[in-house]
Amino acid sequence: MMRLFKKLFIIGVLAILIASAWLAYYAVTPLNLKPTSQEITIAPKSSLKSIAQQLVQQEVLKEPWGFIILAKLLRKEPSLQAGNYTLNKNVSPYQLLLSLNNGKATQGSLTFIEGRTFAQMRKKMKQNDALKQTVATLSESEILKQMGSSYSKAEGLFFPDTFYFDRGTADTVVLQRSYDAMQTKLAKAWEGRAANLPYKNSYEALIMASIVEKETGKASERPMIAGVFINRLRKGMRLQTDPTVIYGMGEDYDGNIRKKDLLTDTPYNTYTREGLPPTPIAMPGLAAIEAALHPEETKALYFVGKGDGSHAFTNNLQDHNRAVVKYQLKK
Repeated sequence: MMRLFKKLFIIGVLAILIASAWLAYYAVTPLNLKPTSQEITIAPKSSLKSIAQQLVQQEVLKEPWGFIILAKLLRKEPSLQAGNYTLNKNVSPYQLLLSLNNGKATQGSLTFIEGRTFAQMRKKMKQNDALKQTVATLSESEILKQMGSSYSKAEGLFFPDTFYFDRGTADTVVLQRSYDAMQTKLAKAWEGRAANLPYKNSYEALIMASIVEKETGKASERPMIAGVFINRLRKGMRLQTDPTVIYGMGEDYDGNIRKKDLLTDTPYNTYTREGLPPTPIAMPGLAAIEAALHPEETKALYFVGKGDGSHAFTNNLQDHNRAVVKYQLKK
């Protein structure tokens, strides 16, 4: 009987040691969050079990029970707080628990998305409560001056990416990182560009990249779309691209582009003006920049959307009109 008791006691002790070791490992192991799981929301009046389930649903945790056990053992259950949190990709369950306990995220993050405008960037920064707001009342030129830039227009000069920072960091710090990243990546891409491109400088390539970014629905078509626009520039044809017209319309754009809009002249209307618009029209990603600097070698001069994100490319106006009828008019 004593031997059996001793064996059970040893097994119990070993089980406790193994469980404790596992829990310690679990508590400090980074969760490796996906980009889409950085921003989370915990509903008001949530129980510990409900919080754990919400974290699973938002792809922060793979299962709830480890987090529940950790919270109970550390006696954090009564002080967990609801709210919106921005998490570091490598946050551990223990850090996450402390964040929910303090009502603060362990680290802030901000994602600038390809194809978005500088105005949309500013709005997103203003909405991020982890940032210290310092540029809300500044003009574009004033912001760029702080970045050490010689440009007066900010559009396209910032690189789209996810940036992590300590809470309370000034928005200018994140902007500087984004600005520096774009200048570095653009300079490197410009050095390795294809020969005989119709750009005077890297800024014109950036303008083209922003157009390619806005026109592309299927990633693999970026070089082909760039190739079409390059062909048009070389032939002295107008680019005739809707995204530039929409950008020039500003707040007058209501989601629809009409014939009168195509005929109304603005610096960005590539139906009424030749060449590139004066500035980029959005933030291009690296793939769009590479496409603008390494366009597809093609004879195509036109393309039309098929309705599924891809395009039909044609070499002459007659074939283009047929494609329009087929894919846009559905005849």
